[in-house]
Amino acid sequence: MPAVIVTGSGGGMGRAIVARLQHRGLRVAGFDRAPSPEADHSEIVDLTDAGGTAAAVSRASAALGPIDGFVSAAGHYSSIPFTDVTDAEAAGMLDVHLGAFFRVAQALLPGMIEREHGSIVAVASELAVGGGERDSHYAAAKGAVLGAVRSLAAEVAPAGVRVNAVAPGPTDTPMLPSDSPWRDPEYLRALPTRALASPDEVARCVEFLICSGTFVTGETLHPNSGAVI
Repeated sequence: MPAVIVTGSGGGMGRAIVARLQHRGLRVAGFDRAPSPEADHSEIVDLTDAGGTAAAVSRASAALGPIDGFVSAAGHYSSIPFTDVTDAEAAGMLDVHLGAFFRVAQALLPGMIEREHGSIVAVASELAVGGGERDSHYAAAKGAVLGAVRSLAAEVAPAGVRVNAVAPGPTDTPMLPSDSPWRDPEYLRALPTRALASPDEVARCVEFLICSGTFVTGETLHPNSGAVI
């Protein structure tokens, strides 16, 4: 049975991705700062720590066997006016999103390339495409992830490894507080679908790219309720 690593597996979207991939018969290693009880194997890991991340990948491989799938869903969000973003905040946002993607992918790719089989999916954001007020540091980090996905896809395609992204819009998860402007009825009426995406709807896009989309690489799916078309 194939195995896959999902980072950010403790969040609402991460848990949905774990469940969806398990539904497809995959064994899932969940990487997060807290335990991932739903995963087949759980690693508590700080993805900004290169040595700790590499060690966690090794333990997951020992527990589940060869890892042929990777979903990079770890991250965090904050809203800050551009002129208030400090160097540390900008660098930290980049490290969590782009850095974590690099660290896990670099640990997994040698095995994928040797086996000539693998699928990597990075969870980005609609803000990487459309931007957003007070979101410059977050949008920049997610935009960097999209650039890395396209470049890596071209590099490893000859070895049989696919690399894609999913860029959700506002999603109905606990990370979106009840007073969020994205839950405002006026905003929802402005969406073509008139509703936020659900975690499972995003997870289904990830499932397709990991399991079924064998003809797709270097692409980004946009489950954003039509917010960016």
